[in-house]
Amino acid sequence: MELLFYTLAGLIVIVVIAVSRKSIVAGMDARSDVKRDNKPGDIKEEVEDITNENIEKTNEQVKIINQIDDLILIVDKFKNIKFFNNSAKKKFGENNLNKHVATLLRVPDLLQNIDLVLSKKETITMDLELSSPSFQFFKVHLFSGPTSFVDDPDTVILFLKDLTDIIKAQRFKSDFVANVSHELKTPLVSIKGFLETISGHAKDDLEAQKKFIPIMLEQADRMESLIKDLLSLSRIELQEHIQPQDKVNLKEILSNVEDIHQKNLKSFEFKNNIKDDFFIKGDYEKLIEVFSNIIDNSIKYSEKNKKIEINCGQGNGKVIGDSYIVSIKDNGIGIPTEQLPRITERFFRVDAAKSKKVGGTGLGMAIVKHIVNQHRGELEIKSEPQNGTEIKVHFSKF
Repeated sequence: MELLFYTLAGLIVIVVIAVSRKSIVAGMDARSDVKRDNKPGDIKEEVEDITNENIEKTNEQVKIINQIDDLILIVDKFKNIKFFNNSAKKKFGENNLNKHVATLLRVPDLLQNIDLVLSKKETITMDLELSSPSFQFFKVHLFSGPTSFVDDPDTVILFLKDLTDIIKAQRFKSDFVANVSHELKTPLVSIKGFLETISGHAKDDLEAQKKFIPIMLEQADRMESLIKDLLSLSRIELQEHIQPQDKVNLKEILSNVEDIHQKNLKSFEFKNNIKDDFFIKGDYEKLIEVFSNIIDNSIKYSEKNKKIEINCGQGNGKVIGDSYIVSIKDNGIGIPTEQLPRITERFFRVDAAKSKKVGGTGLGMAIVKHIVNQHRGELEIKSEPQNGTEIKVHFSKF
């Protein structure tokens, strides 16, 4: 597989360079012939024909390169982007031509390797890992120009192979084993202990069985919830680098969330103050999961009859461009200030005993964080012990 990839990459670059050089040489030869053989009045017409032919060849090359799924960028000696194919445009945006490559890929090793390729005219291969706005991993091949897309002979071609899904899968596998083995150990030990007791000296003790069986069912439910959340989190993490593109209405989403939790919300002073439509670019079902997890936490960690309130309004610059803020505020037990940065960590619990008592898995806010990241949004958490928690989610307008 890797050999095939290198072969394909090499062929692409060879074709681009060979055709480019051939076009340049042909153009120079043709211009020489014009000077020798043509009359002065015919020179302008002949040069125009040569130029048009080269433009057509260049357009054909662009069409071919735009069909490639991998990302291709060409930068000049100042590291300004002079060409990028459709795949690169989809990944980084349309308006990046003539911008410095560091505005897209702020990685010192990449900039240093571009300099090396320019000076030594060598091919360099490197791994490129990005952490913002979400984790991404590329295998990058840097080739020396020139190309027919850029007049400057001192150019570098960047060929980026997106390996994000593969690397995420590998890392998730190791994290999954470590986390799950720890979290499932307690309920499994409990169930095993009770089963040994019931099948042993208490096999004829109906009172003991009535006592132990509900506890085992509770532990089994806990494992089921844990596995469900782990599977959900794994799917989200693997897709985090793919931004949703659907037009969704926050008003409809939060109304749906209210219906889901309607039974439990009757015990609280609940207010959904969203009356207008607020459209963003997103995934309807995943946003339901975001706000359902947040509302669920407000219910679990607030006393009965306490206030839970939802609001939505204009953004304040937390994300690029025009935006909306969704705020969910409760008057629950709150979170100590020093623990706020860890709230979105997997399996982190402010109060482990309380969390287990109310059926928490420690994964809800991790799921929220990754879905918000996928939407290129921003998560903001404010809380004080005994004074409740306010969670704000910022989204760009559609």
